[in-house]
Amino acid sequence: MVQTIQAKEISLLELEILFQLQRVENPQFFYEWQGNLPELSEWQKQLLDQIKAGYLNLLKKPPLLEKPINLAVVSPLLFTGQFYLSPFDLRAEKNVEISAEDEENSVIVKGNLDTLVLKDKLWVMVIESKQAKFSPEAGLAQILAYMLNHPNPNNSCFGMITNGGSFLFVKLLKGEIPQYGTSDLFRINNQKNNLYDVLKILKHLIGLASVDA
Repeated sequence: MVQTIQAKEISLLELEILFQLQRVENPQFFYEWQGNLPELSEWQKQLLDQIKAGYLNLLKKPPLLEKPINLAVVSPLLFTGQFYLSPFDLRAEKNVEISAEDEENSVIVKGNLDTLVLKDKLWVMVIESKQAKFSPEAGLAQILAYMLNHPNPNNSCFGMITNGGSFLFVKLLKGEIPQYGTSDLFRINNQKNNLYDVLKILKHLIGLASVDA
């Protein structure tokens, strides 16, 4: 029997059962977000300050939904990181599909990516926009389902989930037994503009992935 599950409806428990996915609590597993990050230029910092101001202005008129978040936060963030320029390849709404089988059943997980950033034809970043009232962690199972579609099981892949005001980074290493870890949660509402940290981590992870390629 073949069962189809939409990625947005799958749970972490189902991923653990179907694909033997394991969470790693050791901070050394996902060390890449914690150090050796690139510096930002002054114009990048100025743009990030404007993005933060725009988001705070949107908060005055709820509800804050996915499309306004993309327009006010995600798209300007990618522009500031120059991810629209060569050698990056930005694609939206890419269909993904993964499957798991045993002796009696077959399960297929399907879904679409909100944003996919590629470099040198390597999948290095998945960005999911969620409604602001939900924590980014609400999208963790969905983004992991997408990342399990990564074509090279020997290389790590990275993701980022955002609801516009908070950001969470994810690392997945497929291998024989898929393992994942997460970063701290970064919030625009903090006194310090955490978008500085978010952009630095994005640039660093993409650089690492291009070296792996």
